[in-house]
Amino acid sequence: MKKIEAIIRKSKFDEVKKALHQIEVTFFSYWDVTGVGNEKQGHVYRGITYSTTDIQRRYLSIVVSDEFVDRTVEAILKAAYTGNVGDGKIFVLPVENAYRIRTREKDEVSLK
Repeated sequence: MKKIEAIIRKSKFDEVKKALHQIEVTFFSYWDVTGVGNEKQGHVYRGITYSTTDIQRRYLSIVVSDEFVDRTVEAILKAAYTGNVGDGKIFVLPVENAYRIRTREKDEVSLK
């Protein structure tokens, strides 16, 4: 099992959620977060300069079985992409165990 953490633009969240549901990833958690990026200069939009260093993002936490990792990452990459600075990041981490509290099911069974 793996935990996939994705930090994406809030404006792309609905597209990412739809893409995840299409590949049968139906459970995940998310939070609104603010982060600091690598971009040091501001951008101009409609005559207004704004900073790209402190940007509102959405943080997704998804645990999937090993066979779902590649398709989950690919779905996020495709749906969250704009081609501009600040599209986000994806991290994949190992998960030792997972439990469903109600039934006490363990590991991959608990994810279904």
